[in-house]
Amino acid sequence: MPADPHRSAAILSIGDEITLGQTLDTNSRWLSQRLLDAGVTVREHVTVPDDLGALTRAIERFTGASADRVDLLILTGGLGPTADDLTRDALAGVLREPLVDDPQALADLRRIFAGRDMPVANLVQARRPASAECLANPHGTAPGLHALFDTTDIFCLPGPPREMQPMFEGHVLPYLRRAPGESVVTRVLPTFGLGESEVARRLGDLMDRAREWANLPLVGTTASNGVVSIRIRATGDQHAAARAADGVADQCRGLVRPEWILSDSDRSLAAVVLDLLRERRQTLALAESCTGGLLGSMLTEVPGSSDVLWGGWITYANTAKASQLGVPRAILDAHGAVSAACARSMAEGALRQSGCDHALAITGIAGPAGGTESKPVGTVWIALASGGGPTIARRFLFMGDRQNVRVWSAQSALGLLRLRLIGREDCALLRERELA
Repeated sequence: MPADPHRSAAILSIGDEITLGQTLDTNSRWLSQRLLDAGVTVREHVTVPDDLGALTRAIERFTGASADRVDLLILTGGLGPTADDLTRDALAGVLREPLVDDPQALADLRRIFAGRDMPVANLVQARRPASAECLANPHGTAPGLHALFDTTDIFCLPGPPREMQPMFEGHVLPYLRRAPGESVVTRVLPTFGLGESEVARRLGDLMDRAREWANLPLVGTTASNGVVSIRIRATGDQHAAARAADGVADQCRGLVRPEWILSDSDRSLAAVVLDLLRERRQTLALAESCTGGLLGSMLTEVPGSSDVLWGGWITYANTAKASQLGVPRAILDAHGAVSAACARSMAEGALRQSGCDHALAITGIAGPAGGTESKPVGTVWIALASGGGPTIARRFLFMGDRQNVRVWSAQSALGLLRLRLIGREDCALLRERELA
């Protein structure tokens, strides 16, 4: 066994369904995060189709004497019982070894199929390259594989996340060799309300990639559903790296400003808003039109949301807005459903009928049809009514397809409420437009 620590890794995601875009590769993201936490830097993600030649070449690229060689290569997928499951064959080819039956893996298969006929095709799942070892899979029929090629450890794990993740935790993580005294410390500061380019502008030289050569913490940004996360990574002695990462995090807070930073950890906007409500012992009601319950879904995905989220209405049709929330027919006739007056009335009706401390209302045009010159697709009004405070309505113009407009609408509603809760509703959110 090589004594060198695992410092670098590559991840191969295998399957036609991934290369064709039919399935989203979530395994690589999850593995990269877990490896980074363990001090291993992932150099590359590669997606490989169910093709023996392509898979063999991909393994060879990261092993042996290759210039791209890594200390750790993780493959996910291709371990099933069908003809297009080629991971074990490709690994055997790279190792130049025959496939052999593994007695324990075969016994595990027979135990899984006890009391019913085991398809003959499943027997291939008990095969491994001669020098490799099978890794028990407690959640499926496909055992994993571990092999050593030159100085590269190769782990082959099943594709389904519910099988892959516990196998990584049980077989790969305990095996990793770390450099003595070296740790990777990360900090994440999620932001909402500024664009990624604006966050980067404010961070300035902190995002210079040359900092790595000066042994300074690296700073980068990622964007997802309107949340721009500032990611900080420091390497070195555990305590020194933690101090360096914390120091840079303080710099980031000062440059970006606290009103835009959601929290000191990688948490969703919904979770942050729920905590703010919980701290104030306040409740929230919802009135949704174009989002069709998406805002409520985001909130209820967070465990414990029921202690502050009262509930709400999906008033898609104008008749529902009038009958369930009390929006006056005169407002709908004069201004239409996508208007400041309608949004305010929806929010105030939800606040009145629920008895909550706050109510959010969303009404807009998600598309792809329904837009006009004065109200193009992506026009959304969001209103916030609060007991003892003024009702505000903000106009937004979101870009992208129907789903993008809906997601941005729900997130922006949460952002608007957060700004009120922290006393900064004077701030304008990204894509907010001045009143026409």
